[in-house]
Amino acid sequence: MKAEQIAIIGAGMAGLSCARQLARSGHKLVIFDKGRGIGGRLATRRTPDGLKFDHGAQYLTARGNEFRSLISKTCNAGAADLWDDGSGQERFVGVPGMNAIAKHLGDGLDIRTRAEVNGVCADGNGWSVSVGIQTHLFRHLVITVPAPQACRLLGPDHPFVAELGMVRIVPCLTLMAAFAPDQPKPFCVRCDAEDPIAWIAQNSTKPGRPEPTCWVAQAGSDWSNAHLERDLDEIVDLMLPMLCDRLGADQSAVLHAVAHRWRYAKTTVPLGQSFLRDDDGTLYLGGDWCLGARVEAAWSSGAAIAEDPLKVAE
Repeated sequence: MKAEQIAIIGAGMAGLSCARQLARSGHKLVIFDKGRGIGGRLATRRTPDGLKFDHGAQYLTARGNEFRSLISKTCNAGAADLWDDGSGQERFVGVPGMNAIAKHLGDGLDIRTRAEVNGVCADGNGWSVSVGIQTHLFRHLVITVPAPQACRLLGPDHPFVAELGMVRIVPCLTLMAAFAPDQPKPFCVRCDAEDPIAWIAQNSTKPGRPEPTCWVAQAGSDWSNAHLERDLDEIVDLMLPMLCDRLGADQSAVLHAVAHRWRYAKTTVPLGQSFLRDDDGTLYLGGDWCLGARVEAAWSSGAAIAEDPLKVAE
């Protein structure tokens, strides 16, 4: 079997950033992602009756000039816009959902969704990648999933496992709830790190979201850890009364309520460098866990991999 050029595991911001730059340089690549859609935590949940919730990353900020330029181009393309959430800070969101940013960045790339990679193995001068019952050979492999998942793919004896084990990522339990239009709307955003419900956002205040009043509530890391393995319906039963209390809303006026479990949500102890690379330059690992808990950190990690001088041999 002839080896293809590059496999990228994960179609979140790091994987998309890396892929876009490599593709512009003329490299042939394939992105595998286990999800139904792309974007990782740039995620938007849609219901059959038309409700939308950004249940992962709530917004983007731009500190570096290159990332700011990317966001500006995404806004010009109509896939993102500024969100005036009352904080006075410059925050960008996807339009009509956070995943619109990922879709824009992934346009034209060979992305295979519902394609969970269940194993990787060094194979001669490249890598064997198992997806379902199929095995693909690649000269180079880029892994951009969360550090614990990368450990499982590589196996306990891989030299990178010790470094990956130093990274700390905390979970986040998220509640998505819609209320009748006559219910209180006391704020656009509420952030309180000391509260079990650390973040509450009125999702329907974001640009391009004309639907009824939708709220996203995200639990703090301690509360999320304590309840992480509960059934999702149980999580709704625990979080919904707290959300109603913070809003002053009547629980009987709830039109829709579901929960989501982000097992690897926020990096608290990053690797401290942009990526990991093996000695022969055939394996790269990256993601926001390398640099910090920001979407821009994921983008920077992926971009650094694509720009590495030892990248794919011509």
